[in-house]
Amino acid sequence: MFERPEGGQRALLVHVDRASAPDPRGLDELAELARSAGLDPVSRVTTTRAAPDPALYVGSGKADEIKALVASEAIDMVVFDHALSPGQERNLERRLECRVLDRITLILDIFAQRASTFEGKLQVELAQLRHLATRLVRGWTHLERQRGGIGMRGPGEKQLETDRRLIAGRIRQIEERLDAVRRRRGLSRRARSRASLPVVSLVGYTNAGKSTLFNRLTGAAVMAEDRLFATLDPTLRKLELPGTAPMVVADTVGFIRDLPHELVAAFRATLEETASASLLIHVVDAADPDRDQKVEEVEAVLAEIGADAVPRLEVLNKIDALPSGECEPRVERDAEGVPTRVWVSARSGAGVDLLLEAVASRLGGAMVRRVLCLPARAGKLRARLYREGTVLSAATADDGSTIVEVALRPDVLERLEREEALSAFTVPTDDPKACVA
Repeated sequence: MFERPEGGQRALLVHVDRASAPDPRGLDELAELARSAGLDPVSRVTTTRAAPDPALYVGSGKADEIKALVASEAIDMVVFDHALSPGQERNLERRLECRVLDRITLILDIFAQRASTFEGKLQVELAQLRHLATRLVRGWTHLERQRGGIGMRGPGEKQLETDRRLIAGRIRQIEERLDAVRRRRGLSRRARSRASLPVVSLVGYTNAGKSTLFNRLTGAAVMAEDRLFATLDPTLRKLELPGTAPMVVADTVGFIRDLPHELVAAFRATLEETASASLLIHVVDAADPDRDQKVEEVEAVLAEIGADAVPRLEVLNKIDALPSGECEPRVERDAEGVPTRVWVSARSGAGVDLLLEAVASRLGGAMVRRVLCLPARAGKLRARLYREGTVLSAATADDGSTIVEVALRPDVLERLEREEALSAFTVPTDDPKACVA
């Protein structure tokens, strides 16, 4: 019989490197995760292996070394910076006589602590149940004949089988509810599309400063702390910039190395907002020595959720943490002059004005400007222009007509031409005074 040990707060971190020598920075991110989950990482163990041990992942010798540390330092929990199979996790707990967690379980626990909305809690529970379904290790069988009786003799249903059946039923129930959430989100996206509201989604590695930048851009009050996964539930705000149409800015959950597949699947309804965005702002910690590797990790997750083809603007954040001389706000452009990278500090606000100009340029590059002469009877069209486009200027002529200059997205312009005969009101010259009512 095997009963899983209770967990505590004092944690020992284990990292296995495939290189010729262990990388001491390999456990830094795991230590941050552990602290985010409420653990106290008091000790670390690093080692190298050509391949994981099938039974213990680290091999028997290293397992004995870890067991000695657990006893000498009063360790409550051992956390591996890797995904463990159910058998490896079970064997390690028997050998070390303490609770063992892998990286996936730790991240799921953090998400469970952070989720605050009904949808977020459902998504986390679904991910946890999918992960737990492969890790049911309870060995007691005192309900082995719980379905016995006259005409029903036999071993009955064991507790393990009962748990699996209950988990499977709960997974189906949550998936049905999340399907309803996905349908509602689809309706919201279609409504924004009809209103011609482009969506700008902030993405990036966790703790890169997305929420701080989101608050700086929109004036929102999203929680922004120096810890991993400080925000979990997505937030959307409307933002208006001069020279471009109003847009919706979305703050999404941060990505991380080896993001559990269960989470990607469970949060698909949320991540679809990213895949359908008009522009992705990829926020990168400019002061992180591993920033290039983390950029690759984010790109891999974007490809997994089908957002790899969405246009993106890279934002190098936290330039105030760079050495003097490297922290000047600036915009980098490609050969055609299109902004591709902006250096900013979301905390101080340095370079945010350049970022807003770059976003307006990326979204407004396709905007079509028109000068229209609207007679007094066209009040309905005038109201629609204010709602669906950007009115750059408006003036009233002596005869009571209104001369407006607007910037419209091509799809909006096409729809207005079709539904409102917009060309009939278009001024055929650059001089608005040539308008005749």
